[in-house]
Amino acid sequence: MLLRHAACLSLLISVTLATMAHAVTVGREQDITDLKLGQRVQVDDGTCPAGQVKEIRGAKMTDQGVARTASCVPRFGPKSK
Repeated sequence: MLLRHAACLSLLISVTLATMAHAVTVGREQDITDLKLGQRVQVDDGTCPAGQVKEIRGAKMTDQGVARTASCVPRFGPKSK
């Protein structure tokens, strides 16, 4: 019984971590309403070169809220053999 509870708990933790690690992709930077500190959101608005996507990060806390930084990062699509 203890082994079953440990397996269920580890599965729940794995699913939670996988969900949190998934990057959110939006079409416009204006669609990002509530950016948290350390959060990364990918914006596919065509401003970066081919094969790259803009990544907005919650960089640091200021008096007005979370300061954002933007950079172009490689676009990771589905892997092919």
